[in-house]
This record gives sequence, C-alpha cells and structure tokens, in this order.
Amino acid sequence: MQRLRLKADGRIVELRDGREYPLAEAITRVAAASAAPAAPVVRDLRLRAHLTQTQFAARLGVPVETIRNWEQGKRTPRGPARALLAVILHAPETVFAALATATPCS
Repeated sequence: MQRLRLKADGRIVELRDGREYPLAEAITRVAAASAAPAAPVVRDLRLRAHLTQTQFAARLGVPVETIRNWEQGKRTPRGPARALLAVILHAPETVFAALATATPCS
C-alpha cells in the first residue's frame, strides 16, 4: 500500500523506508488541488474592500509580495491566513476594525 504525505508547500511525497520521495509534478498538483478546499479569491476580497495591494497587505500584517503571490496564483493562502480570508469574506468591516485595534502580543 502506497503511503503519501501532503507537505506544507503543497507538494505530495511518497513515504518509503522512512524517507520521502517526490511524486511526479503533474500528480502532485492535481492531488494538492483536490486535497485542499478552494481558498477565497484574494483579489476579489481586496477589490470589494476598495483597497490597493499595499493597503490590503498592511491591514492583514503581511508583506505586499504575499498578496501579489496569492493574487497571481504563485502561492495559496494556508492555515491562519486562509481562515482570516474566509472571515473577511463574510464580515470585512468587522475584521479590519478588529485588526486595526489589535495590540501585538508580547
């Protein structure tokens, strides 16, 4: 039986003898796309909020390059970023207000 693992960067590797072996790239992309639920379309969220990429990045506390990579499909939001974008989809004003008043943790 073949054992597979989805890596944090979206790659899928096969586990054999305690080592990881990358699968063919085409298989990896198809499997990764079907394994992860579709993320909200970042550009649409940003445009609905009437923000530039720089403004959107500043409000989320991420580098503008991250927003560009998400919008161009070079990267996909994962983990907390995906959750935050999902909340922004439903209540953008609330999220932006909360982020504006949040104090950084020490």
